[in-house]
Amino acid sequence: MIARVQGTATVCGAPEGLDALVFADTARLRRGVNLFIARDDSRAAAFVSELQFFAPGLEILRLPAWDCQPYDRISPSPRVAARRAATLSRLASGDLPETCLIVTTVNAMAQRCPPQDVLALAGIIARPGNRVDVEMLKQHFTINGYARAATVMEPGDYAVRGGVIDVYPPGSPEPVRLDFGDTLESIRSFDPETQRSLRQLTAIEFNPVSEVLLDEASISHFRAAFVRSFGAAKGGDPIYEAVSAGARPAGVEHWLPLFHDKLATPFDYLPETALIAIDHLADDAFAERAKQVTDYFDARQEASQSTHQSSLSAPTYRALPPSQLYFAKAEWAKTLAGRSVRRFTAFAEDGPQTIDVGGKQGRIFAAERAAENTNVFDAAARHVQALVKAGKRVVLASWSAGASDRLASVLTDHGVGKIIAVEHWDEVAKAPPKAILRAILPVERGFETETIAILSEQDILGDRLARPPCRCRTRRMIASSWNIPAAPSSIFRSRISNSCRAMAPTATPPSSTSSAALPGKRASRRPKSVCVTWPMR
Repeated sequence: MIARVQGTATVCGAPEGLDALVFADTARLRRGVNLFIARDDSRAAAFVSELQFFAPGLEILRLPAWDCQPYDRISPSPRVAARRAATLSRLASGDLPETCLIVTTVNAMAQRCPPQDVLALAGIIARPGNRVDVEMLKQHFTINGYARAATVMEPGDYAVRGGVIDVYPPGSPEPVRLDFGDTLESIRSFDPETQRSLRQLTAIEFNPVSEVLLDEASISHFRAAFVRSFGAAKGGDPIYEAVSAGARPAGVEHWLPLFHDKLATPFDYLPETALIAIDHLADDAFAERAKQVTDYFDARQEASQSTHQSSLSAPTYRALPPSQLYFAKAEWAKTLAGRSVRRFTAFAEDGPQTIDVGGKQGRIFAAERAAENTNVFDAAARHVQALVKAGKRVVLASWSAGASDRLASVLTDHGVGKIIAVEHWDEVAKAPPKAILRAILPVERGFETETIAILSEQDILGDRLARPPCRCRTRRMIASSWNIPAAPSSIFRSRISNSCRAMAPTATPPSSTSSAALPGKRASRRPKSVCVTWPMR
């Protein structure tokens, strides 16, 4: 329904969770690219989790923003940079499924990127049986941002060991191992933890893992553009010198405009027929982002003009104008005006370009949780029975399988009828009316429509409690040789006992002949192991 309306439309009555369901149903009914712009990373991650339940089987691509501040001195993390570059490369090459779901954020779409033709031609494909120049392959990795490592663990890593090259291509679920002879003999994926091979592959594509490609042409362009923008690099600018030498300095991505005549935007990578859905707080998030970029730029400009520079100060930061790296507010609005845009909101609105999907926020049992002598599960059970009586399917959404089992068990004890476990939305749609279902669906708040009611775990129990990270670790020390089975010799047992005493100086190993080892305890003829706990350093 929302795909038939031309131009920009507002989809009202769509709280969080229901917007993912509407987006998934729309993607099923139309072919092509469907893009959702979330307000931030947490909402994007939640939206992906919801889509995996509502749209099983459809491929979902993530386009993240750099996880560093504007005009920073550090680069985005290799994993984020690789995922962003891989998604842009797929969009540029057109290698997409018939129905494609892309989830991104305001910060990611407001950030400019290399021209399409640059990333479309940057990838190479390797197949067993082909002749591959190993030195040319290593040069390709260096140009496209891969990092040489002793052991391949993260996307963008590669390692060379004789005729074997391990690589972790961006967008690949596992790293791959290339075995060379006269030709490329085999391509095998492997587990980075165990280094064991998993399966044979017929081909692998090596896309860039960075948006900055350091070939001879781009380096030459950078040098000329740097001089035009900032003048001659006096005093040895570290960014200029590193790039001129073919190195990749930290934070070089913030000078991306100097490597190209003109940058593109992520919208340029989308086909004209793409449907763009926008989170209901995305416009506010863009305004905050634009203000943040301006503040960081002004701070850099003020710092560069300061006369209080010492020999210990960091090198002067030469910041490019925000318009070269990011969207301006007027440009953002102009770009969206020429697209098919659907703006989601949980509130009811009227207008010619308004689509009401008839949803509302579900009930929250905060009052029952706060009241004395009131059982929240009794109230939840009565609410579920009322929804079923109204002819709705009820889905109990939990964050994990264990939580789903416990919630279903408790509600069953409080008078709810049979609860059926389902794995994805297709099973919910096929369930009979008035059915009570449960599923692993990580939504913070439930919602209701005319035919369906999602009741989340948090609606009943309240906000989830985040368990703080453990600040200590427990190590079990062997205090004597009694617990060592089949020890080879008494000397070996003695060495282990001495090592335990050295590692745990505050713990006194129990002795079989002295009762002073454990105050208040009777001496035992059979010594026991000691558990020693101390803070991590």
